Amino acid sequence: MSDFNLELDTSELNCPLPVLKARQALSGMSAGECLHLIATDIRAKQDIPAFCKMTVDLFDFKDEDFIQNISRGGAATFLEFASEADITLYI
Repeated sequence: MSDFNLELDTSELNCPLPVLKARQALSGMSAGECLHLIATDIRAKQDIPAFCKMTVDLFDFKDEDFIQNISRGGAATFLEFASEADITLYI
């Protein structure tokens, strides 16, 4: 069994297509589901974390939508650990 709900292969696609395809895939997913994104574009290591930081805004979440008194970091928080693996986005 995989650790993700949907795999999106954007190999051979260049910026901004991996981010746009990820956004499209995420919009059809439910909270708590995981998207496994495969990207070969060298800029994906910067573009995808930047996208993750903006995810809250893209989905029109507000601070009151989250549990009180917790810190939100998003997937970009784990970039140091994820940089040696395929990129995985959690929402």
